Amino acid sequence: MSKYSLGWAWASCVLLGLNVSAGAAGKPAKPAATRVPGLEQVQSITLANGMKVIVWPDRDIPNIALYNWVHVGSRNEVPGITGLAHFFEHMMFNGTSKRPPGEFDRQMEAQGGSNNASTSDNVTIYQDWIPRTALDLVFDLESDRLANLSFDPKVVESERGVVYSERRLRTEDSNEGFLAEQVQATAFVAHPYQIPTVGWPADIQGWTIEDLQTFFKTNYAPNNCTLVLVGDVSAEEAFALAKKYLEPIPRQAPPPKVRTTEPEQLGEKRVLVERNAQTPLLYIAYKSPAANDPEGPAINLLMSILAGGDSSRLHRLLVEEKKIAIDVGASFQEGFDPGLSWLLLTLPEGANPAEAEKTLDGALDLVVAQGVTEAELTRAKNQYASSFWKQLATIDGKAELLGSFEVYEGDYRKLFDSPAVYEKVTREDVQKAAALVFQKNHRTVGLLQSPPEAPATPAAATREAKP
Repeated sequence: MSKYSLGWAWASCVLLGLNVSAGAAGKPAKPAATRVPGLEQVQSITLANGMKVIVWPDRDIPNIALYNWVHVGSRNEVPGITGLAHFFEHMMFNGTSKRPPGEFDRQMEAQGGSNNASTSDNVTIYQDWIPRTALDLVFDLESDRLANLSFDPKVVESERGVVYSERRLRTEDSNEGFLAEQVQATAFVAHPYQIPTVGWPADIQGWTIEDLQTFFKTNYAPNNCTLVLVGDVSAEEAFALAKKYLEPIPRQAPPPKVRTTEPEQLGEKRVLVERNAQTPLLYIAYKSPAANDPEGPAINLLMSILAGGDSSRLHRLLVEEKKIAIDVGASFQEGFDPGLSWLLLTLPEGANPAEAEKTLDGALDLVVAQGVTEAELTRAKNQYASSFWKQLATIDGKAELLGSFEVYEGDYRKLFDSPAVYEKVTREDVQKAAALVFQKNHRTVGLLQSPPEAPATPAAATREAKP
C-alpha cells in the first residue's frame, strides 16, 4: 500500500560522473553527461483493444519480469466504496471461471515463477517473475484473470476479512500508520487523495458484490492497463503472445476521469491524535506538485539533502546535535495530481514537540533563505544515482522503471534522458524548490502523543494526603 513515492523517486534520479573529486587543476571535475543505454532495443505496440505493451529484451539470464500496470488506485474511489482498488490486489489471485482460487500461484510456482502485487493512491501493479519457458503460461494466466475473474461470495467474504485484518495491522495498531492516515485525510478537503488506500473501516464492511463487479469492469479494462516485459524475450514474441491472449479481451468505456482539483489551502491545519505512545510522532505534510512537474527532480534532491541518511542535514541537527528526535524521514509523494511532501520526526520519550517543531521550522527557513551547499547537492545526486543504477542492473528493476516513466511521466523514453535532467539541477533549483514546498499556510501538522494523565480527584488527593 505504498504511496509509490519511494520507488518512483528512486526511479527518477539518475546521474553518473558527478564531481565527487577534484580535477588535476584543483577544480571540481565536470560531471560526465550520460544517457541510459538500451532505448533502441525497446519496442511498444498498442493492441486493438487499447492495451499498451512495452518490451525491453535483456538476454543476460533466461528469465523475464512481467509488470501489468492497472491505472487504478484509491484516487479513483468515492465514499462508500473506499479500499476497492486494494481489495482487487487480493481478489486477482482468488480464482476465475476457469481456475479455482490459488491455481494462479500453483501453476506459476510449478514452473519456477513467483509473483506479487501492490496498490497505491494512483495505480495497482501486478508483477510476475518467470523463467522464459513459462512465458506462454503467464500470458494465459494474466489474460484469464482479466477476462474471467470470479466473484464467489464465499471468497469475497474471506478476503474481506483478510483486508480488514491488514487495515488493523498497518493502521489501527500502528501509531505511524494511524497518524499518516489522519494527516493525509486532513490535508485534502476535496481531492480523493484524502482516501486511505486500504479503505475506511465501514466501507470495507459494506462493499456489495455489485460494487465489486462494477469497479472491476470499469477499471480492469485492457485499455486501462500497461503491460511491460523485460528479459529473455523478443518484442516480436511478446507481441504475438499479447495478441493471442490479451487482444481478444474487449475494451471498455474509459473510466471516469478524476476531475476534482484540490482548492488552494489558505492556512495551516493541525491534527492531534492522543493514544498510547512511548515515543511521540510529529508529521508535517506540505502541498506539493504532481509527479510529472518540472520541479520534481529538485524536490527529490531536496528531500534527500534534508533526511537521506545519517549525514543528512536534519539528522545531524535534530538527532545528533540537539537530540530532540530519534529518527527523521522525508519523502516527496508523487502522483498523477498534486500531492504532499512529508517530514517525519520520531521524538524521544518525554520530548517537547513544540521545541522540536520550532527547531525544524528554523532549519527549513534556513534552506529557503540560504539554500544548500554544493557538497550537500553532490551527495544527494550520488545517492540517487547509486540507487538508480543498482535498480537498472536487474530485469525487475528495469520493468519497474520502464513502467514508472510510461505511467507517471507519459513516456517510457524519459527514463533514458533522466541522467541529464538530474545533472542539470543546481543549488538555485533546490532553493527554489524549498521555497515552493515549505509554505506554512500550505501544510498540515500532525502530532501523536499519549493523552495527558487525568488529574487526581479531590477525594483521591485527600486520601493520598493522609499519613
